[in-house]
Amino acid sequence: MAKSGFILLALLGGAILPLQALINARLGAGFGGPIWAAMLSFLVGTIALVALLLAMRTPMPGLHATAGLPWWVWTGGVLGAVYVSSVIIAVPALGATALAAFVILGQLLAATLLDHYGVLGAVREINPARATGVLLLIMGAILVVRN
Repeated sequence: MAKSGFILLALLGGAILPLQALINARLGAGFGGPIWAAMLSFLVGTIALVALLLAMRTPMPGLHATAGLPWWVWTGGVLGAVYVSSVIIAVPALGATALAAFVILGQLLAATLLDHYGVLGAVREINPARATGVLLLIMGAILVVRN
């Protein structure tokens, strides 16, 4: 896939996040609260992924494939649950626009630090252009929530 394809895929992923937050918040309001909504969201997502794997006829990896993986690779699901739960709780109070602004700001701040220190990947140091971009996004997020 060309780089433009990956950019479009990232844009699609970003575009569906506010819709997912609003849908899950409605689910939480109608069905026992945000943690139940998050659990149901993951359950439906798991069913969809199993159906996709079956449709693609993707073979199941053996247990030996996971033996050499570090323990922390299993925390991704927990991080996803924290994200989905926190968004379900925050979106009714903030609205989709402010929620998206602060989710993106949090992602950018964390990604900038993770890249700068090379956590789980290559080092991409903070430079003046990156720092300016982060500062502009901080200002943008503040403007979004101001009346």
